[in-house]
Amino acid sequence: MRLHIEATVAAPPETVWEHLEDIATHTEWMADADAIRFLTAERRGAGTRFACRTRLGPLRVTDLMEITEWAPPSRMGVRHTGAVTGEGRFELQAAGPAGGSTTMTWRETLRFPWWFGGPLGARLARPVLARVWRGNLGRFKARVEAAGAG
Repeated sequence: MRLHIEATVAAPPETVWEHLEDIATHTEWMADADAIRFLTAERRGAGTRFACRTRLGPLRVTDLMEITEWAPPSRMGVRHTGAVTGEGRFELQAAGPAGGSTTMTWRETLRFPWWFGGPLGARLARPVLARVWRGNLGRFKARVEAAGAG
């Protein structure tokens, strides 16, 4: 399953990155992420590993992740190695006059295990995940913009 979601944040990429790089706070804007437990001493940068307790309706799973790409202030990549496997990436690109805004793109390529329905489960989950993740990006955008206004 491939998913691509995008939002424009009224802040430069450096400011957006400051909020994105704090992985521990992702549960504050990701509705499907209940808790994050770091598995490494590092909490930022390539090689950082963590377990994210994820829920979607009645489904609960622990998503094991490792940061695979860390290029401030433009890219953060992750590998999913839990029940659901795959890769994800946040990309930040300057937008608007003088780079005062940021286009934030979230891409995921995920594979569901047989007991989650495999490809059929992914096809059924795609519109639900797209809706949840659009909401997540909306909350992230609001969080960054509110911090800039305050």
